[in-house]
Amino acid sequence: MKRIYRSKKNRMIAGICGGIAEILSIDPTIIRLAMVLAAIVTAVVPFLITYLVGWIIIPDEDELQEL
Repeated sequence: MKRIYRSKKNRMIAGICGGIAEILSIDPTIIRLAMVLAAIVTAVVPFLITYLVGWIIIPDEDELQEL
């Protein structure tokens, strides 16, 4: 079973988009563009809240390997 994690290699801010891209085996830029579109559509504030919550609850790649 694949688990979501924050990437250490494909990181711009928190590594959330990089981790999602690694799980889906696609380019992280596509995920980042989708996130920008989501931010525009949701008027930015709900997106930022969701991103911050993801940053808090999604484990880092190193933490996942310790489990």
